[in-house]
Amino acid sequence: MADTNGGSREPGAGGSAGGAAADPGARTPARLPLLRRLLRSRTARAAVAAGTAGALLGAGTAAWRAGSLPLLNPAAAPCWDSFDDGTMEALFGERETRVEEESLQPDPLGGLVYGQCRITSYGEGRAAGQLTVRVRTLDGLRGSDAQQWPEEFLGARMASMGAGLPGMASASRAWLALPESCTGPTGEYEAATVVDLAMGGTQSFSEHEEEDRAVLVRAAVSAANGVLRDFGCSGAYRMPGRLPEPTVRQDVTAHSFCGIKGLTLPAAYREGMTWSRTGGSGEGPAGVCEVNYKSLDATLRLTTVVDPSLSAVFSRDVLRGGIHVRGTKGNGTVNQKRAVYEAACQTGPVVFMVEQKSSLEDGRFDLTRALLPPYVAAEAERIGCGPEKVAVTDPPRR
Repeated sequence: MADTNGGSREPGAGGSAGGAAADPGARTPARLPLLRRLLRSRTARAAVAAGTAGALLGAGTAAWRAGSLPLLNPAAAPCWDSFDDGTMEALFGERETRVEEESLQPDPLGGLVYGQCRITSYGEGRAAGQLTVRVRTLDGLRGSDAQQWPEEFLGARMASMGAGLPGMASASRAWLALPESCTGPTGEYEAATVVDLAMGGTQSFSEHEEEDRAVLVRAAVSAANGVLRDFGCSGAYRMPGRLPEPTVRQDVTAHSFCGIKGLTLPAAYREGMTWSRTGGSGEGPAGVCEVNYKSLDATLRLTTVVDPSLSAVFSRDVLRGGIHVRGTKGNGTVNQKRAVYEAACQTGPVVFMVEQKSSLEDGRFDLTRALLPPYVAAEAERIGCGPEKVAVTDPPRR
């Protein structure tokens, strides 16, 4: 492909998309394992070596090897030369910042994390905020990323980045997948390599949510482009224009549950389900709806993952997550807290997931079994993968 005009992605193996214009098959060059630390102010960029190596070691601020010293480069922008002064000001304002930056390299022990960058801001002599940027390949084989990563980065507060960008963002979280032409093809057990950003708690309330989300999206695009350069890959993502509307809470209606035409809420649950929040819908990599049950917290989460490079994260749950279920074009599993079903659609594998986060008033954990069949049927029709019928049988009595 020529470039990431409008954020379009290059198709890769398994129907998943690739991302920015990048050299096919480009790989991460060998790098010295060292930790770069920078002390940075927006008004006067400076690299402070704390005087002596002993001072750095005493503060625990650097990883040392025999014959090597920490690299402090006052000319380089933070996080793999990604964040310029404008980005830093948008993220942290006038506050002083300190950056801890690992060099990006494959884990020699076979881990999936390439490295991370952490920026801490300070005000009145104390830490005031922190941004963590990680570069990692999501686990599509062992299932280690099927729980915590979706909890943080596939919640209903996450909205699509738009402009064809393969990522999502909220006011406190963002992620963007790197192109397969740079990182290698994804497949049934090979998930995407992503750059993810975390700033504050996932449920943090902001009076400027739309503005904060726009800042984090721009930071994610800048970080992803910095990683592509560091990896030696060509091409870059373009900054999106107007972002999709942020997610909002809405009242639950019995006959258009989560705004999905044809999905009705079983009568036994209607009284307690009062509001829902839907995010990521439209042309994004995933759609998510969270619903409460007589509380402020989400009790139920419905997720549809249409990006094949992301759906691989749930491959272990599809095979070994509980009681097996079969459908028209796929299969999956069901347990009390999570039901996962994967269908073979024209665009590639699509994952439908129903999660019950807490028990109902009477202690029941049966929403996953009750909602998986109608949810799959309605969502499959909505995304053009229908008709899809799933049969969930009763578990054997003991």
